[in-house]
Amino acid sequence: MKAKAKIKAGQLTDLRRQLKFESVVGPLFIVASEKGLQGIFWEEQKVKFLDSLNEKQSSVAYISQTVIQLNEYFMKIRKKFDINLDVAGTDFQIRVWNELSKIPYGKTVSYKDVAERLDSKAVRAVGSANGRNPIMIIVPCHRVINASGGLGGYAGGLEAKKKLLQLEQN
Repeated sequence: MKAKAKIKAGQLTDLRRQLKFESVVGPLFIVASEKGLQGIFWEEQKVKFLDSLNEKQSSVAYISQTVIQLNEYFMKIRKKFDINLDVAGTDFQIRVWNELSKIPYGKTVSYKDVAERLDSKAVRAVGSANGRNPIMIIVPCHRVINASGGLGGYAGGLEAKKKLLQLEQN
């Protein structure tokens, strides 16, 4: 499934692989299955690391594709991602993450805006789902701010959120 397509609930498999990726916001841990990208995390996951990007598994191809597209994003070449996703989450989380995927590059919306787009009044639940987004940057949870214009929270810390928003503004 492509990042621009609807996110569907996936299942975690033992064929997953992980790669540590050094970025301008710090180290990121990319995890993929044989079906697609499962996560970009701030911390190492309990998943086997790749021995090489030359391995012939589908998970390695998804990780390679993610590395290329993240590099392009950080170089301000890429504004949209095109990566198969294999994401696990509740129905509500998936709905929120799909809505986050619609936020344009360089724009921000509030948690309340996201809730309203989902015909929901559950702003806190939207914030919670936003915080559990396993595919940060690609599903741009950093583009969600407080209704007052404050940054709100961010799993990687507010400094990382500021850097990502600044990257998209310049």
